Amino acid sequence: MKSHAPMARKVPVTRTFHGDSYVDNYEWFRDATNPELLAHLEAENAWTQERTAHLEGLREQITAEISSRTRQTDISIAHREGNWWYYQRTWEGRQYPVLYRLPDRDGSRPDVNALGGEKDGPSGEQVVWDGNELAEGSEFFALSDFAPAPDGKLGAMGVDFTGDEHFALRIFDIETGHIVDDAVSGLGYGLAWTTDGSHVVYSRVDDAWRTWQIWLHEVGSPAEKDRLLYQEDDERFDVIHAASRDGQWIVVQSVSRTTSEVRLFSAAHPLAAPLVVCHRRDGLEYSVEPAGDHLIIVHNANRPDFEVATAPLVTSTPDEWIARLAPQSGERINEVQAFRDFAVVAMRSAGRTQLRVLPRQPEEAHPRTAQRGGRFLEPHEREVWGEPVIISSEEMATIALEPAPYWASTDVVYTVESLLTPPTQVAYTVANGESTVLKTLDVPNYDRGAYTQQEVWVEVTDGARVPMTLAYRSDVTPDGTNPGYMYGYGSYEVSNDPYFRPALISLLQRGVVVAWTHVRGGGEMGRAWYDNGKLLHKRNTFTDFVDCAAWLEQNGWAAPGRLAAEGGSAGGLLMGAVANIAPERFRAILAGVPFVDALTTILMPEMPLTVGEWEEWGNPIESAEVYQYMKSYSPVENVKHCEYPAILATTSLNDIRVSYVEPTKWVQVLRATTTNDEIERPILEKIEMVAGHAGTSGRYNRWQNRAFELAWLLDQIGAA
Repeated sequence: MKSHAPMARKVPVTRTFHGDSYVDNYEWFRDATNPELLAHLEAENAWTQERTAHLEGLREQITAEISSRTRQTDISIAHREGNWWYYQRTWEGRQYPVLYRLPDRDGSRPDVNALGGEKDGPSGEQVVWDGNELAEGSEFFALSDFAPAPDGKLGAMGVDFTGDEHFALRIFDIETGHIVDDAVSGLGYGLAWTTDGSHVVYSRVDDAWRTWQIWLHEVGSPAEKDRLLYQEDDERFDVIHAASRDGQWIVVQSVSRTTSEVRLFSAAHPLAAPLVVCHRRDGLEYSVEPAGDHLIIVHNANRPDFEVATAPLVTSTPDEWIARLAPQSGERINEVQAFRDFAVVAMRSAGRTQLRVLPRQPEEAHPRTAQRGGRFLEPHEREVWGEPVIISSEEMATIALEPAPYWASTDVVYTVESLLTPPTQVAYTVANGESTVLKTLDVPNYDRGAYTQQEVWVEVTDGARVPMTLAYRSDVTPDGTNPGYMYGYGSYEVSNDPYFRPALISLLQRGVVVAWTHVRGGGEMGRAWYDNGKLLHKRNTFTDFVDCAAWLEQNGWAAPGRLAAEGGSAGGLLMGAVANIAPERFRAILAGVPFVDALTTILMPEMPLTVGEWEEWGNPIESAEVYQYMKSYSPVENVKHCEYPAILATTSLNDIRVSYVEPTKWVQVLRATTTNDEIERPILEKIEMVAGHAGTSGRYNRWQNRAFELAWLLDQIGAA
């Protein structure tokens, strides 16, 4: 008997807002304990396996290709925390990395290439944690954070064995591995130690998975004795916390999409009243880096693309802050990191990533006795910071700061990479201006010279010019016959920068033209680029992507009927929207954990993250205009009766960020509404039953999943 795609039972539920009613047949999917629902998800997986069984050989081939391009036994660069250098190793055949450390001997960074192997490591090397041992017996494993105590004796980590991002705290003796405290569970992200190493500061989430509380836990005491340091009652705001690099403060930030407020808790006396840097006011966004005797602040009080300022430790208003680095036209300040002898600013200029290093002047250049108007200058007023040194990347490359928690660091460590260029980590020594390559990722069986990349600018419907990064095999020409692959995101001011992804080589080597889109709603071109792709301008994100697809066809880079597209999470919303707007443009769409039932979710304030999302999408409960606008693009509600691309939606049962309910509904509506042949243009769903928003854990599992996705795409666009 011929099998068919699973069709779920319909249970109509009517939703009415602003006089508009919508019948949802699949809201019953929301009960994850319902045996009928679980059976349906298993049936979806079985159907997907059946419809892709012919690709097993190609999947195995792509998995082998990814494996062959990976130095499976490898070592990361080392970074210093306290008196130790920490680095990760991976070992062939093992799913998870292992964190090691070496004691600092002379202040210089260890040469990781000379550290030896598992059995002949250097003297003094210690295993801090082994992800393979931690994951033993579990289908899923993830760490939220790891933080060593200031004296290096104890370590704290958050562990998750289901993918739901609710972590359990483990405090352990690093030298012996013995767990000394596992009393606290239900943590959010972020761990910080008090100065004396007696307490750990952690976060908790509420029922809507909003990080809203910061707690203080004494090592060895029961969780019932933990002290609440801060609670954020405004549901628009999440709380983020971290130890300051100078060791003096626990920095607690309350952040919404448009507003922020920062408190400084003493790391030595965390129960003392915190310093509020600047009380929140709508539209003022700022972040704070303690810099010893003053603060460095990135804020938007004076300009939308932010600026760098200095301020006293006790401050209250941007009027007291002194501008140190203001962006020029086409520039955007993203963050600043402060160190004892310098600060480094991460920013964008003309869409490209860039670093600027501000050296701290010697004491004689800004004497503490300097006066102005008959008073001594405060530390933030003195000319502490010198002229910035620009560190920029080559064209079409991305430059990003590496983690650097050591206050007395003498180097700026950063990574440079592109779609085609493997990441290289570089140390820039501030004192002498010299740069040293620390490590370049070794990619076996890859010839960089066999591929070409270029940047193009696409004039879209409303006249805006959208950048797009192309990569292709060097013998490929724009002759109108090529298979193509597009990737997009375009939300939350997240820049879709072109990082190196070894799995993409499996597309490129088969002649696929890869197009990395930088559509509005992202942060590539500054705050205005983001503003023009959010709220009541959200459709720009979708039409930009469709116009980029049209450009690829019109300019011969992709053949009609051979173009695939991929996006995940909010990028999955993009996939659902463009499938509705221009189904004829795409042969296949891969939507990962897609936010495709957007209006329903944003109408449910009790759902995880919804209230905080209103500043990104609008509040359709209060505004009829927002309701109608979101309804005009929310993918589930706009599926048309015509032929669609083949679609593969992937999701995870324990995803707390974008529920499995959304793609599962979407797949049902697509099957019921489109005219697709279920064999030639299937609508498929693949569900991980033990995983979260990021999918499965373990690198070999991830390789196999990626091979599954790429094999399906290649088959659909005739490039297998």
